[in-house]
Amino acid sequence: MASLSCSAPELAQLLGPNGTAAATFICNQFSAVDSKFVDTSYAVDTTYLLFSAYLVFSMQLGFAMLCAGSVRAKNTMNIMLTNVLDAAAGGLFYYLFGFAFAFGGPSNGFIGRHFFGLKEVPNSLGFDYSHFLYQWAFAIAAAGITSGSIAERTQFVAYLIYSSFLTGFVYPVVSHWIWSADGWASAFNTTNLLFGSGVIDFAGSGVVHMVGGIAGLWGAYIEGPRIGRFDHSGRSVALRGHSATLVVLGTFLLWFGWYGFNPGSFNKILVSYGATYYGQWSAVGRTAVTTTLAGCTAALTTLFGKRILSGHWNVTDVCNGLLGGFAAITSGCSVVEPWAAIICGFVAAVVLCACNKLAGKVKYDDPLEAAQLHGGCGAWGIIFTALFASKKYVNEVYPGVPGRPYGLFMGGGGKLLGAHLIQILVITGWVSATMGPLFFILHKLKLLRISAEDEMAGMDMTRHGGFAYAYHDEDDAVKPAGIQLRKVEPNSSTSV
Repeated sequence: MASLSCSAPELAQLLGPNGTAAATFICNQFSAVDSKFVDTSYAVDTTYLLFSAYLVFSMQLGFAMLCAGSVRAKNTMNIMLTNVLDAAAGGLFYYLFGFAFAFGGPSNGFIGRHFFGLKEVPNSLGFDYSHFLYQWAFAIAAAGITSGSIAERTQFVAYLIYSSFLTGFVYPVVSHWIWSADGWASAFNTTNLLFGSGVIDFAGSGVVHMVGGIAGLWGAYIEGPRIGRFDHSGRSVALRGHSATLVVLGTFLLWFGWYGFNPGSFNKILVSYGATYYGQWSAVGRTAVTTTLAGCTAALTTLFGKRILSGHWNVTDVCNGLLGGFAAITSGCSVVEPWAAIICGFVAAVVLCACNKLAGKVKYDDPLEAAQLHGGCGAWGIIFTALFASKKYVNEVYPGVPGRPYGLFMGGGGKLLGAHLIQILVITGWVSATMGPLFFILHKLKLLRISAEDEMAGMDMTRHGGFAYAYHDEDDAVKPAGIQLRKVEPNSSTSV
């Protein structure tokens, strides 16, 4: 909110020859009131960002429930613990290094170099503690995506190492490129825009979802599939998760949290676009609508598509389709029309089904379809934005650059598409060059995958001291050895 000014000398001329003291008093009071309005605008925007951060953090509960329901019951405690670990380890490493690498300006186009350990925060650049909290919630979301890809067969120490490295270095560098005002591909770097446009990845189809998905792709590929996932002839064998209830509840929590993930990425809400009834508050609402429409369309497309292909109405497939639509719209949610979001969701469902089909052909095993969902649908979302970004919305959300390119199908030329194709290639290359070798080294040091015996018995019993709850998995070939307990009912002669 722009501050207003009051000039005592000018006001004194209007009040007459004896009006100097009155003019000074009036201007002092006016300045005090104006200062309160400015303070209030900062408070409103900070409250909005904090509330958005809380919503995004609530997605960790959604991730935990989704992951738990998607794995076999004998690995429930393990996958829940890794989700807690992503948040805890990610918090420390993002505080020490990640936030600085991502937003520590002024810096070069590759990596930030200030604000280590939140030194010099708050500052005049506009960064406050609320910005750190919001961006930390994004960082641990990327780590959570990766954990789903390597579930049910990964050593606990490997989770510690990869989660710290991803949240402390790999992810922050990518977010610096795209979201920092100094980033080489950033749409906010108005002095040196890539192809005159920069990359419009508003809430992170590439920055968050592709990074987490590609990291998970390398982890799952180097580890190899779970025991029993493919039979001796190479045919796919379903290792079903133990609780569709947890999958559905987790999906709804993620849906809820996405209203902080996408609309919250504006960082502030009290910004006028030149009309009393139309401002950033309208853009926030539109972003929530496009997010909703993309997810709903993807869910319905998956529902009927899977019904045609398999003959079943599969709830877990529908949940994954819904999340694929959300991952895709995340890039362009703020700059596309609501009708375009429907196209985004429809194609995202097709992309997810195609990626899953390809994964089965190459014998790639991802228990949560995380690489396919977040990597594949995230890449589609980046392309979608370059095709359907609206001129009006691009200029409102990214002001200050007259003639900025927008969507190809909306008449804006191909420059934005060129920038976004480069984004896909560079993110793929960066994550592959960093996370791929890390997983390979862990594999060579025998720190990545658990033993076959532990995998068959389940990590809850072998690594975490006991099962999450009483259960029976359909594919259990090995029953846990040890004393079997049974309930003894009191007989009638038992005295009280």
